[in-house]
Amino acid sequence: MDEVSRKSANPAKARRVLLLQGGGALGAYQAGAYQALDEHDFAPQWIAGISIGAINAAIIAGNPPELRVQRLREFWEMAAQPAPWQPLMQTHLPMFSETSAALIATLGVPGFFTPRFPPAQLFPSGTPDSLSYYDIEPLRTTLERLVDFGRINNNADATRLSIGAVNIATGNFCYFDNTKQPLGPEHIMAATALPPGFPAVKIGDDFYWDGGVACSTPLDYVLEDVSQKDLLIFQVDLFSSQGRLPETLLEAAEREKDIRHSSRTRLNTDKAKQLHNARKALGDLLARLPEEQRNDPALAPLHEAARENAITVVNLIYRKRDYEALSKDYDFSRANMLEHWKAGEQDVHLSMRHGEWLRPAQSDDTMVTWDLTAEAFR
Repeated sequence: MDEVSRKSANPAKARRVLLLQGGGALGAYQAGAYQALDEHDFAPQWIAGISIGAINAAIIAGNPPELRVQRLREFWEMAAQPAPWQPLMQTHLPMFSETSAALIATLGVPGFFTPRFPPAQLFPSGTPDSLSYYDIEPLRTTLERLVDFGRINNNADATRLSIGAVNIATGNFCYFDNTKQPLGPEHIMAATALPPGFPAVKIGDDFYWDGGVACSTPLDYVLEDVSQKDLLIFQVDLFSSQGRLPETLLEAAEREKDIRHSSRTRLNTDKAKQLHNARKALGDLLARLPEEQRNDPALAPLHEAARENAITVVNLIYRKRDYEALSKDYDFSRANMLEHWKAGEQDVHLSMRHGEWLRPAQSDDTMVTWDLTAEAFR
């Protein structure tokens, strides 16, 4: 690694934030990206995650820096156990990828979820076991082993951790945040409880589902924070908005999934950028008023709304492989895990060779976004 690529990914001493969205088996890409970020001295001060991103986020925040990559690897090595059909996977033919995903859907994922027995359909209606195909209690044991929740809840030294879920009764999106409440395995499980595969998780008097039901990225929550510190945000996305025209029904279903997830991310990012830069324009306008008008108490709400900081959002977007299909987010085969991990590493290392994003926002913008992926530099 050359000297340029070793420099800290921390322009203008901004607060470092890592955003991890949902995407099931594609979450290995996030783990590989984190390993490379760690090699580039990017130690996040705040991590926000949804779905599989919540698990990765908890493992990172719940371990000291020197153990984080090791613990991530333990989780993904456990979840992606070698299978007898793996040699066939090396050909990267869609048929074997789909076969692998089907077997995983039938047998479950070690340390994560197991099929219900008897099946959910045989339980009485209205009972918890009748509402999901899988049991996710193995995930609780895994989290208790790999995550130090005492560290997460130690306010003096903790990395801020925010986990997104949806309240089933109200339909409202909510975040469990270690700056506001103690977090435990149940909060991470709630953020991964995607129906109808996984059961709702009860916290207090309420039941919660995977935050991806409402929105797959936690960007809005981070930008709504009242802090005025500059932010450097790495947003690791697992679905790409770009893709070719489908030729089969399966490809059409896959393309719909990509667009559905990526469009939410792009919409939230674009709206946040417009709003943030509008604040700067409002501040400039207020500054031009005569002093007696500028200090009018009636304008206090406008002055508060005009407060802004400099934000850089670096998007790392996973680009699917040709052999992947609709099952890519639940194909936990070892071959796929290794490829996703490697892709995350490579994209970060490539991004670090292009230092444009290290520059602070220009005079007309207080929020800038970058798409730093392999295709961005071809």
